[in-house]
Amino acid sequence: QVHPVESGGGLVQPGGSRRLSCAASGSSFSINGMGWYRQAPGKQRELVAYITSGGSTNYVDSVKGRFTISGDNAKSTVYLQMDSLKPEDTAVYFCKADASVGSRRYIYWGQGTQVTVSS
Repeated sequence: QVHPVESGGGLVQPGGSRRLSCAASGSSFSINGMGWYRQAPGKQRELVAYITSGGSTNYVDSVKGRFTISGDNAKSTVYLQMDSLKPEDTAVYFCKADASVGSRRYIYWGQGTQVTVSS
């Protein structure tokens, strides 16, 4: 089992910044990639940003130029730096870990952390 745990959510004013962290813990696993998804009330969960173990990244168009994803392979940790936040960024942000345990590949989700952008 791999357990991603998010932190860093909270209330932030429009135009402000916030940094989310997600650390994956467990035993005998390797990370293939990690990503951030978000779900706003009444909406489907959507990909925000993803990073592979090799460092390749991709972003949803709505956050390009404002959010930056980075990772620390040694710590099995991924970060999401969010700048120029907008009210429409308000959502629960979930961390996803794509991990290999032995020869098998699994997807693990964190519990989510709330980000609220409001004045």
